[in-house]
Amino acid sequence: MRFTSLIVELVRARPRLIFWIVVLAQAALWLVLPTLLYRSPPGDMATLLVFGREYQVGTDIGPPLAFWLADIAFRAAGHHVVGVYLLSQACFVVTMWAMFELGAAVIGRQQAVLAVMLTATFLVFSFPGVEFDSQVLARPLWALVLLHGFRVVGQGRGNAWFALSIEAGLLLLTTHAAVVLLVLLLGFMLATARGRRALASLDPWFALIVIVVLVLPYLMWLVRANSLHLPPLPPATELGARATRWGELVATLALAMAGVAILAIANAPRWSRRPEDAPSIFRPPVDPFARRYVLFFASVPALVLTLLTALFGFSQIAGGAGTVLLPAGIAAMLFAGDLIPLRRQEVLRTVWAAIIAAPAAATLLITLVQPWAGVEVKTSLPAAQIGHFFGDSFERRTGLPLRAVAGDPQLASLIALGAPRQPHLFLDAAPERTPWLNATKFAENGGIVVWRAADTAGTPPEDIARRFPGLAPEVPRAFERTVNGRLPPLRIGWGIVRPKSS
Repeated sequence: MRFTSLIVELVRARPRLIFWIVVLAQAALWLVLPTLLYRSPPGDMATLLVFGREYQVGTDIGPPLAFWLADIAFRAAGHHVVGVYLLSQACFVVTMWAMFELGAAVIGRQQAVLAVMLTATFLVFSFPGVEFDSQVLARPLWALVLLHGFRVVGQGRGNAWFALSIEAGLLLLTTHAAVVLLVLLLGFMLATARGRRALASLDPWFALIVIVVLVLPYLMWLVRANSLHLPPLPPATELGARATRWGELVATLALAMAGVAILAIANAPRWSRRPEDAPSIFRPPVDPFARRYVLFFASVPALVLTLLTALFGFSQIAGGAGTVLLPAGIAAMLFAGDLIPLRRQEVLRTVWAAIIAAPAAATLLITLVQPWAGVEVKTSLPAAQIGHFFGDSFERRTGLPLRAVAGDPQLASLIALGAPRQPHLFLDAAPERTPWLNATKFAENGGIVVWRAADTAGTPPEDIARRFPGLAPEVPRAFERTVNGRLPPLRIGWGIVRPKSS
């Protein structure tokens, strides 16, 4: 007798319901986990937030949209970083929705659900967007561009041009890789008869106007900052090393998709006693144009952006690995066939759940175990406690609110984020990176300079003492981490630069 699980029956009968259950459950996991475990933002998110509150049109860390949205979410949550975690998961949900809608248009809703579940297996290796940044924001925007691009070109729906123009403009305000992605979309349109037909109308011209209006302020900043140029090409002697780097990046993307291969192996007929009795997920006939559209954007952007990353020596894949891999789940369904048998349903569920849960388990392990190996976990630093201590200390000593903080960039960012009056960050070692403040203004308005204390006297490091002559160190302040393990308490040395008006 053939056994069909309730989940398979729901995929057949209520695919949209299964989609929302899977996506919202995963988003809830990655909203709750950092909220409970993290005492300070992960990665460089604290710096992103303090840059975002300045509302600069452009900075040296890229287009401004991600920073602005992060600050809005932070303020909306009552100056709590949980708002940014929620924004990250909203990006994840929108990304998955756009891929589900694109998949439904290409392979039908039943297989689109499976495609979304496959997409989740390789997006999850980026710890799905907990560390909000431009790459996290680029995913939903690129997914929406792909969806509405297909509606314009593949389905002939001219009313999708407006949404496409808005999304393209916002993507250009999010990542520099947007230029390459949109050029590839335009190239695909020009190379296909349907695409040329869509471009022959007046709608693309109105879309171009919308994009220019959105991007013009940032474009003007790039021109003024003399940043409107490509990085220099490497010398010929380095081309071999850059080619090796390209291979490594492609292998990294392939490794991120290992979950798809594991699930395919687990579903292979040789492991099933009666493979012919397995329930199957059906799809309607696929339009050849839709097949070409998905396969093109599942492969070409990844190859081009990894090549550019290696060629120009970027540290990370331009646009982010999660962005370039988005259509890969739908592409895998295209190769799977019109009927996809689910031969070992319990094993498949277990393997998929293990892949999704692996990063969560890794996060717990890093937070609770790594300190016992003598390695500091950045998210274990008590940002709120640090910020309140130094903000209150400055106000008690001077009678004025803390307006700026400098010194160690990591500690200064945490104080700027956690202090009650939201002081400005001043990167004194690279003042051009914080154009809203300079050494003269810092000396006039006063502030706190912080560093990691190497002794109980709190002697400042040489470089800080040289940039702030006459700085009198205060008694260092020690803070406990979430888990100290084999690490001593965090000892922060500090000194006050008194305002000239006080």
